[in-house]
Amino acid sequence: MSTSSTFTIGQVVQHRLFGYRGVIFEVDPVFMLSEQWYQQMARSCPPKEEPWYHVLVDNAIHTTYVAQQNLIADPYSEPVKHPGVEQIFERFENGVYYLRKQNLQ
Repeated sequence: MSTSSTFTIGQVVQHRLFGYRGVIFEVDPVFMLSEQWYQQMARSCPPKEEPWYHVLVDNAIHTTYVAQQNLIADPYSEPVKHPGVEQIFERFENGVYYLRKQNLQ
């Protein structure tokens, strides 16, 4: 049973435990990676049946996969510095990123 997601694509968030900022670019309704990944990376054992988020990490080149319980809304309205931002989002306005419109062909 999945709960609804608290955060949305384009929202800037902060990791509750590690403090880094980032912008959400994809939402999974439940944990979607491998059991091996979960065992190695999800040290706090967050629930798999709640939403998980793909995040472009601020001031980095990598992305991360984070459980909903480990995120909070970012208290700042500053843009995220990540090379993937311009590929995924078209603009940053009032603290939120807006997805690029996909070409329908």
